[in-house]
Order: sequence, then structure tokens, then C-alpha cells
Amino acid sequence: MIKAQKAITHISWQVVDHNVIALSIKKLQNRIVKAKMDGRIRMVKKLQSLLVKSLNARILAVKRVSENKGKNTAGIDGELLNTDNKKMKCVKALKVDLSSYRAQPLKRVEIPKKNGKMRPLGIPTMFDRALQALFKLALEPIAEVTADKNSYGFRAKRSTQDAMKQIWLRTCKKNSREWVLEADIKGCFDNISHQWLYDNIPLDKRLLKQWLKSGFIKNDTLFPTNSGTPQGGIISPVLANMVLDGIEAIVQKHNKVTTKTIDKVVIHRQGVCFNFIRYADDFVVIGENPKLLRLLQIEIEVFLNERGLELSKEKTHITHIRKGFDFLGFNFKKFPNGKMLVQPTKEGIKSFKSKVKEIFKLHRSSNISVLIKKLNPLIRGWGNYYRFVNSKSIFDTLDNYICLNQ
Repeated sequence: MIKAQKAITHISWQVVDHNVIALSIKKLQNRIVKAKMDGRIRMVKKLQSLLVKSLNARILAVKRVSENKGKNTAGIDGELLNTDNKKMKCVKALKVDLSSYRAQPLKRVEIPKKNGKMRPLGIPTMFDRALQALFKLALEPIAEVTADKNSYGFRAKRSTQDAMKQIWLRTCKKNSREWVLEADIKGCFDNISHQWLYDNIPLDKRLLKQWLKSGFIKNDTLFPTNSGTPQGGIISPVLANMVLDGIEAIVQKHNKVTTKTIDKVVIHRQGVCFNFIRYADDFVVIGENPKLLRLLQIEIEVFLNERGLELSKEKTHITHIRKGFDFLGFNFKKFPNGKMLVQPTKEGIKSFKSKVKEIFKLHRSSNISVLIKKLNPLIRGWGNYYRFVNSKSIFDTLDNYICLNQ
């Protein structure tokens, strides 16, 4: 077995059949899901251990971190997995002794947010990213089994458009509930309780502690991390989802139907129903009564407090659907005639115009082909994101805006 591993590390990365490897890992993940659903906890642990020790999983983990969007962003060691030889060496190194493993500090990078503030990112080294990707392969099946049904962020084959569609389905009918609790969790990734993660995440505690307590380096100074999971880590979105899974159960607990019967004939039926949709750390609850939504919000806050989290007072409020609300860059509003419209938000339109204007400003004297090359990805991306909603008139307006800026 050892000889076989040494032999394959000398084979060119291009020779490896990644489709076959991905299929084999998928089959093993399906076995983990089945064992979890059957309540066979010991079998789940054995299968997870088999997965993280397998050569196929290590190859797939390296492939994912060396070919994603962050492949050219190094950690504090400056190393990249940009050659076949480096990738195969990393595959071999991933068979690490966890008792002696020490995660390196994160490289702190700040990127601007829509509200003008800065979002801190913690960038692990390539090796730490690959190790996280490896154990993520074993943790994802468990996360999917325990996930909220209407959670759409950082999950395979789910998108913001799916969340948007679910909200539309729950609000488009004439008798749909019309009060919405718009909720935003304050600093979700930065404030998650480490102790809760140790107690509830089915992952080696030594390994989890290394990733959570590695600290970050900023201006050549090492800062400790006492709470939260770093934004920028491969496994962080899965951990955050597992922390928040359970809110939907609280919401569904309040759904009930009462009936009044005479001689076994139903003469009156009354129901209390809430709908829950979440994307990452943003979620909405749709109900028929603002008072009941407020009581439900209190229960959700208790749930979050146990995990070291709280709702943002500035961004959390209850709104009537006729007034409209924004979620994931979409504006949802129901008109008096019962028509439900979903459109791009005013902030999204303003941001798009600002980016177009900046491109024209930077390339005012450039060749027209250069200008088109810069504009096309922005226009195509924005158009693809909003093409499923009521955007025709807005698209026409933006077309005119681009033409007038030429």
C-alpha cells in the first residue's frame, strides 16, 4: 500500500482520472448519508475515517483548492499549488498525523462590503485549505442530512434563485400570508461559539481546535481568535450552516391547524402557518400576524444566543409585503391588485451603474475592444442573476444608461 502511494505521487497530475475519483467519493458519501439516516453512528465514523484516509479523497481535495477562484491567493507562507508536482506532493502530505498537526495562522485580508464597511477574510495556507477540503468531504454528508429543508446557502445544487423562488411561491397567492420577519445575524462567522462547535460538530476536536484557534496575522502581528470561524476557510460555510440548522424546526413547531366539527362534519378550519427561507446568515419568516412573528423572533434569539450569536437590531424588522422588502439583491413587493413582483433592488441598480461608470472612466481613452472586454463580464453576470425576475424595464433603462455613457 505504501509503495502504491509513492508510485502515484510520481505520476503526472494530468494522468489522474478525476471523474472516476469524484464518482468513487460520491458513492462513499452516499454510504455515510445512509448510515446517518439509519442511526448507525459507529458506521458513520468508520466511513468518515475511511474517506479521509483514502487516496482518492486526498486527490479530490487538492484538486478543489488548486482549481477554485482562490487558487492564486496564497496564505502566510506564500505557497501556491500551481504545478503538477506540487499538487502530488500535497496529496502525499495530506496523510498527516493529527496529533502532531499544527495549523498555520491565517493571512488577514479585508474586502469592501456594500454598506461601505470592510469584511475581514482569513486566508489559510494552501496545505491547510487542502486539509480542510479533505475533512469537508466527510462532514458534508452529515450536514446535508441534518440541514434545514429551506436552507439554500453554501449547499450543492442550490442557489439564491432557489431561495427567491421559494419566497415568491409563499407570497404570490391571494390568500398568502403578508407579514415578513426580515432577519440578519450580526457578525455570524466572527461570533460563533467555539465551545458549541466542539460539543456538536462530528469532527476530530483536535483538528477543529487547530483551525479555530490558529489566529491571524495583520501588519506582522499575530492576533488570537477566541470565537468565530474564519471567512475564507474552506470548511467554514459548512460549519456555519450546521450552527444555524434548527431554526426552521422552531418555526415549524408553531404551525398548527384547528378545526371545529359538528356531528363529525368540519364546519370551520383555522390555521397558523409560518414559512422559513434562509440563505447563509440571512433569513426571512413569513406569517400572518406581526405579533406572532415577534414572539417567534424571541425564540429564535434564544436559539442563537446558545451558539454565541444574536440578531442585528439595525437589519432585523417586521414588514408588510405591500411595503416590500429586499433579500439577496431582490426586491419583493405585492400590489393591491394581488400581483407579486420581484425586481432588482435599488441598491443593486445603483451599484451596477457605479461599476459601469468606473469602467468607462478608467478606459475612456482605450480601444473600444478593450472597453467591451471589461464591460461584457459585468453585464452578462448581472443579466444572468436577474433574468428570472421582472427585469425587462430595468434592463431597458440600464441599456440606455450604458449607451449614454459611451
